[in-house]
Amino acid sequence: MSMFCFQCQEAAKGTGCTISGVCGKNESLANTMDLLLYTCKGLSFYVYELKKHGIETLEFDKYVMNSLFKTITNVNFNKQSILLTIHEGLALKRKARTLLSKNGIKLEDSIIPECAKWEAFTDVELERKSHHVGILQESNEDIRSLKELLIYGVKGMAAYAEHAYNLDHVDNEIFLFMHKALSTTLRTDITVPELIDLIMECGKFGVQVMALLDKANTSRFGNPEITKVNIGVKNNPGILISGHDLRDIEDLLEQTEGTGVDVYTHSEMLPAHYYPAFKKYKHFVGNYGSSWWNQREEFEKFNGPILFTTNCIVPPLPNSSYKDKIYTTGQAGLEGAIHIPDRENGKRKDFSIIIEHAKRCAPPTELENGEIIGGFAHAQVLNLADKVIDAVKSGSIRKFVVMAGCDGRMKQRQYYTDFAKNLPKDTVILTAGCAKYRYNKLPLGDINGIPRVLDAGQCNDSYSLAVIALKLKEVFGLSDINELPIVYNIAWYEQKAVIVLLALLYLGVKNIHLGPTLPAFLSANVAKFLVETFGISGITDVENDIQAMTH
Repeated sequence: MSMFCFQCQEAAKGTGCTISGVCGKNESLANTMDLLLYTCKGLSFYVYELKKHGIETLEFDKYVMNSLFKTITNVNFNKQSILLTIHEGLALKRKARTLLSKNGIKLEDSIIPECAKWEAFTDVELERKSHHVGILQESNEDIRSLKELLIYGVKGMAAYAEHAYNLDHVDNEIFLFMHKALSTTLRTDITVPELIDLIMECGKFGVQVMALLDKANTSRFGNPEITKVNIGVKNNPGILISGHDLRDIEDLLEQTEGTGVDVYTHSEMLPAHYYPAFKKYKHFVGNYGSSWWNQREEFEKFNGPILFTTNCIVPPLPNSSYKDKIYTTGQAGLEGAIHIPDRENGKRKDFSIIIEHAKRCAPPTELENGEIIGGFAHAQVLNLADKVIDAVKSGSIRKFVVMAGCDGRMKQRQYYTDFAKNLPKDTVILTAGCAKYRYNKLPLGDINGIPRVLDAGQCNDSYSLAVIALKLKEVFGLSDINELPIVYNIAWYEQKAVIVLLALLYLGVKNIHLGPTLPAFLSANVAKFLVETFGISGITDVENDIQAMTH
């Protein structure tokens, strides 16, 4: 094999990409990302020791957090950026060893893993090493499966921690766990029960990191409100902002005000419209397009520049008209795209180059028109609690169906559109993440004024759905969250969905339907364990699944 990656739902043949990634990364980039993860594990081995002795490690914490984010599916396609990050990590390992020595912390050489020892290499040497550090170095299939499940959960955790960090919210317990998890995956003597315990602990910190990000977002931008979002276009040139980082959209909106340039959201940035702080910007005019995987067709018609703040990037085709209009920032990267540097000393990022580019462009070509509604995060839904409870008690609402998660390219994801269309009229869909694009524009109506699709926001806002469920459990006086009239039919794609799943399992949620396929990184024994312990199952067909979930 020239590479091996099975971290996303679209892994080739349902087993793993071995020649090039379905996502668009080539073998060289894939192997270099494996090497970056290897570097992080070695650094975490030292940082975990430093943290146990109470030594300040924020510089190392930030590096590992950002590096893990870079390796999430569809975030970074710039190999040079990954190589530079590896060299930075090697320097930090030397610094961490020096700190250990200065503080009188001695580690026996026999317990130091190889990835913690290696130091400085040329890019050519790194390329050679990158072929020997990948997933398949762990030969035991079940141990490998559990280690990867843990690592992917930590990757998702790192993404949410970074968004919170950008809003000045930090939780050192989360960093401590990240280092603990990564360094523990280096152990060759670790057992299945130990890994299962770590995975459940990962779920605990998944809840914690999403709560941290929720606090960061709402304390700065206010609680999301029920909002109708325009999906048509205006007559000014525009900038299309994609990804998840709300600090970036704040900076962009401040700098575009009064310039004659409108700002549109794309895909997972849609929920920015729900926050009160952004409603004052009259040039923040709507959402353009649909899910991330349609971007090659939709970006051709936008006409203006596109800013990626995080995933989900689909590398443009060589003949794409928009390939010279893509900008990246944060951990996102794409060869050939201009990268906007990180903010310094609390200042705003400088988006002037994108704004000037936009001024030279034609206004967007309209794809559709009308409005979509969202903003049903936990604070807003709890404000409607009496109305919701009355609807449940009267039988007007028989079931809530959680359809949160990710969207993707596979044709079988049409299942989720058909599922939403055919749900009984006395059911309400609770959603978060880009999975909503499969059904958020359908005319599904309402129940006593309550829309039948309640969009809480981005994938990290799945936390809102958990808060709502726990509050309903309390209101109805139930002892078990699984006694609620809530069922779960969740679509997954990448590693942020993994941490959401682990968080739900930690909260005790059972009988989750996961699709459109079960993860390729689950060995037969690990999949069996999840089925038997938590009732996780796949999907079948729309009619049978609706009958099973809503009877």
